[in-house]
Amino acid sequence: MTDQTTGGDVRLTGISKTYGSFTAVHPLDLTVPQGSFFALLGASGCGKTTTLRMIAGLEDPTTGTISLGDRDVTDLPPYKRPVNTVFQSYALFPHMDISENIAFGLRRRGIKSVKKQVDDMLELVQLGDKAHHKPHQLSGGQQQRVAVARALINHPQVLLLDEPLGALDLKLRRQMQLELKRIQTEVGITFVHVTHDQEEAMTMADQVAVMNGGRVEQLGAPADLYENPRTTFVANFLGTSNLIGAEVLETGSDVVVSAGGATLRLPGDRCTDAVRTGGGLLVGVRPEKISLTHADDADTIAGGRNRVTGRIADSSFIGVSTQYVVDSPAGAGLQVYEQNIERDARLVPGAEVVLHWNPAHTFGLDADQDIDAGVETVEDAS
Repeated sequence: MTDQTTGGDVRLTGISKTYGSFTAVHPLDLTVPQGSFFALLGASGCGKTTTLRMIAGLEDPTTGTISLGDRDVTDLPPYKRPVNTVFQSYALFPHMDISENIAFGLRRRGIKSVKKQVDDMLELVQLGDKAHHKPHQLSGGQQQRVAVARALINHPQVLLLDEPLGALDLKLRRQMQLELKRIQTEVGITFVHVTHDQEEAMTMADQVAVMNGGRVEQLGAPADLYENPRTTFVANFLGTSNLIGAEVLETGSDVVVSAGGATLRLPGDRCTDAVRTGGGLLVGVRPEKISLTHADDADTIAGGRNRVTGRIADSSFIGVSTQYVVDSPAGAGLQVYEQNIERDARLVPGAEVVLHWNPAHTFGLDADQDIDAGVETVEDAS
């Protein structure tokens, strides 16, 4: 199914949205490449849904323009834009069966012979055997697939998805992430997906724009954002990062820093902005990149690795891994994720340990930033 109308990139130029004195979206420029799966990721209130609604025509931008390919659609009403939106609430018609729900958009446009298109859509979302069921007879994931089919049958240039999996439980959500990615690959049209779920964005999207406070904090491929965050917000919001305050001792192709009595190295090209000797730096390393060795075996650690000493404060067995919290002179509450392959029974709370990792897995961020930006709290999650 690659016969969709091709529409070019979605381009937002200087787009902003203010409500009175409140700025929901600061002026931003954003290009969504044609045929890509693009995610707008951020916590609630960051401006991601407002941005999506401006693309859909459901909100008028305060400034800026929206183009689809060469066509300026800024002033077009929603129904004249080659765009369809799928919301978290599937909004299916309860009195119609699944086939009729999917056919609704075509029938409304006066198209009589809809059976083949509906059958194709049912096959695409793998619900051919449910054609004559009513929505209430379907699971949440199946209803969401019907909502996607109903939007896609109109052959939009762009499909907008606003937290589409938010109402599903975790296991179903993971299945639907793969399902939506499969559908997008098969139909080849542009998907723009709004989510607050980092794992969802990383699983599905080719490109992710991390939004914070109405601005795009960083844009890139999921792996690049994870491995090379440019701000503390991105480092903390996308997964977990250990950020350690350090003083710069040497600069060059490698940067050498001092942190809590330990000397650490990191690649110069993984440091943001200008790094100067005597200045401060936040040294970052992801929990899964760190290995833990009991202090009694410290002499077995290979040379050339970054290492800091510490004491285990807490440990949690998560099945695939054990997650440790380690207090160290370099920083309190450092997190380490160790895969449960050969567990050392001595690694229990109170144990003296050495944390060590490959210097290449270290990144450096501007020390003027809030070290806790992007860290989710219980209040955020509720």
